[in-house]
Amino acid sequence: MKIFLVGGAVRDKQLGLPVTDRDWVVVGATVQDMLSQKYRQVGKDFPVFLHPQTHDEYALARTERKTGPGYKGFAFDTSSSVTLEEDLQRRDLTINSMAEDAGGNLIDPYNGSTDIRDRLLRHVSPAFSEDPLRVLRVARFAARFAALGFQIADETLHLMQTMAASGELEALAAERVWQEFSLALDGPDPAVFIKVLRDCGALQVILPEVDRLFGVPQPEKYHPEIDTGVHTLMCLQQAVLLSDDVVVRYAVLVHDVGKGVTPKANWPHHYQHENLGLKLQRDIAERLRVPREHAEIARLVCEHHTKMHRLAELRSATILELLESLDAFRRPQRLQQFLLACEADARGRTGFEKMEYSQRALLRSAYEAAASLDAQSLIAERKDSTHDIGEFLRQHRISAIRHCLGKQV
Repeated sequence: MKIFLVGGAVRDKQLGLPVTDRDWVVVGATVQDMLSQKYRQVGKDFPVFLHPQTHDEYALARTERKTGPGYKGFAFDTSSSVTLEEDLQRRDLTINSMAEDAGGNLIDPYNGSTDIRDRLLRHVSPAFSEDPLRVLRVARFAARFAALGFQIADETLHLMQTMAASGELEALAAERVWQEFSLALDGPDPAVFIKVLRDCGALQVILPEVDRLFGVPQPEKYHPEIDTGVHTLMCLQQAVLLSDDVVVRYAVLVHDVGKGVTPKANWPHHYQHENLGLKLQRDIAERLRVPREHAEIARLVCEHHTKMHRLAELRSATILELLESLDAFRRPQRLQQFLLACEADARGRTGFEKMEYSQRALLRSAYEAAASLDAQSLIAERKDSTHDIGEFLRQHRISAIRHCLGKQV
């Protein structure tokens, strides 16, 4: 029985990055061997164990054989005869297929250290194509390590394109797809993730509503970058600079999907794209099992972002309606998420990346003025008790907004 450190911990050590999680492979052991040493078994598809003291994950060395479509279509061999090299060969990328023995010596049968030096993401073997989820994983690694100069090897990108065209991606469970999207959105450069998926044809399969934005023109006066897909990527980059909230980043990703279905006769204008995008967003949320909070904020940004950009022109009553639509008085966190997403949209344009988004402060001031009213005191002091209390408070909030923003109406 021999134990080896494998995967991300070895890769990150080679890259000089902090090592946070450690995974281990056990060679020459059986399930009973592990249980007899007080390891606790947790794996469902194949034997994975938790160390009795450190609680690190220890997996028996295994090989895989494709038996059916999708992520779960595999048979596993975890017998004690499986070698370390066989276990490493089943992994996705060479940089993830290195190991260290107990003495800290590197074991690198598939030249992962060379690809780290050359900043390449390369698949280990043709078996890569047996697991369609790896297309998304490679896109996520490309985004994670983009700042270090990593690129996808040509032969690996070609293989990903073949996999995307094969229809295998359609067999992926929605939960697995969303997990990869969520991890990518939480990463340092989700725009790279989306770009890689598009380059290999996977975006068209998984998120066609965003894929069709590329090549769709916008008015150059307001969007010097012109292309709506490019604008979306630029907005994602701005969202990363503004917030680490995945909810905000998801809202930014899908805020303009309505522009992909506006009548071509009207291009480069996209009248009513806000309303057109709402159904598309519902389709995405249902298909990918997007968490409710993410979908709710995305809906609000889609429906109201252009209104937000024109905030200074709006009547005080309309501004209050916007705040009420956001449920800002009961859920102020929503207001913050909405403001950040709208600012990312405004800055995600060529030449506007560092613009001052004054609308953010305006709506924040309007909210604070309306929220600061003492509702109980106002109700107690009202002279005409025949008026509806809700409308009575609403009129006072409109007056507070009008006074705060110096508006005539």
